Amino acid sequence: MSTPHIEADPGAFADTVLLPGDPLRAAYIAERFFSEAECVNTVRNMLGFTGRFRGQRISVMGTGMGIPSCLIYATELVQHYGVRRLLRIGTCGGVAEGLALGDLVLALGACTDSAVNRQRFAGLDFAATASWPLLARIAAEAAAQHCRLKVGNVFSSDLFYATDPDATVRMRRMGVLAVEMEAAGLYGLAAERGVEAAALLSVSDLLPDGASMSAEQRRAGLDRMVELALSAIIEP
Repeated sequence: MSTPHIEADPGAFADTVLLPGDPLRAAYIAERFFSEAECVNTVRNMLGFTGRFRGQRISVMGTGMGIPSCLIYATELVQHYGVRRLLRIGTCGGVAEGLALGDLVLALGACTDSAVNRQRFAGLDFAATASWPLLARIAAEAAAQHCRLKVGNVFSSDLFYATDPDATVRMRRMGVLAVEMEAAGLYGLAAERGVEAAALLSVSDLLPDGASMSAEQRRAGLDRMVELALSAIIEP
């Protein structure tokens, strides 16, 4: 049962899939955190893996950058492979005061300049929000691990290189925590298909002052984020 973008056999994916944008990050997560990891997709080098974490079956797959690319893979995972929980993990640019490099942001909601949810919702505004059970589990696990975690709105941008110099000022005034590129579309898809979705993000850049992580800091931040995500989503 392959799709235009996924060559995996039926049942190749677990019920829960982690979704980093970078397929090489998916490969790193499978190698670093999974036991019995098996590569189940290589189409267009968008790598997908299924393995076990603490004995429980789990999958990870790259999505590419931006809402359109993310939704190709998320849609096919849900529609053709029966995936029930989609957890985006990635980096973001911090906007809110008080955020530091390496902090984690859990996207309660996602504003956007994309039109994808208006297309789903007959031209009306749709409140793109995370699924509460998944959100609550991640927040509880972060508290148990004493992680620096902020929960709130993010902004899912269609443009990586922004053209509006006042955008971050406006976002900060409206309480937006950070900028990324996929969550709003993922949340709209999850709502339409009746599945769970959330986005857990590591602050890799601070947009107001231009500070950014080194490559080593990004790797260490990724490890902390993935460890938190996996610990939160496995069944007790």
